[in-house]
Amino acid sequence: MITTKQRSKLKSLANTLRPIVTVGKEELTDNILNEIAVALYHRELVKVASLKSCETPARVMCEETCRRLGCEPVLCIGNRFVVYKRSDKEGIEHIEI
Repeated sequence: MITTKQRSKLKSLANTLRPIVTVGKEELTDNILNEIAVALYHRELVKVASLKSCETPARVMCEETCRRLGCEPVLCIGNRFVVYKRSDKEGIEHIEI
């Protein structure tokens, strides 16, 4: 569980991120969750956007993603959400929170 100060730092880092994964009208499928998991492994902080055709709210998708992947919710605004998970990958610059 991340603290409020850690979440605040991650939010500031997420401001400059572009969405890496886009969810369409298919909503949260196993393939989308796999893409998010791979992005978390390589980057640790991932922004996800949903198209207007997606009927599921971003907050629900964020909760489902965190539950299934074991990551932490950072931010959920409008049709976008940001999740964080510390990566085991060596050779990348880890986010110090």
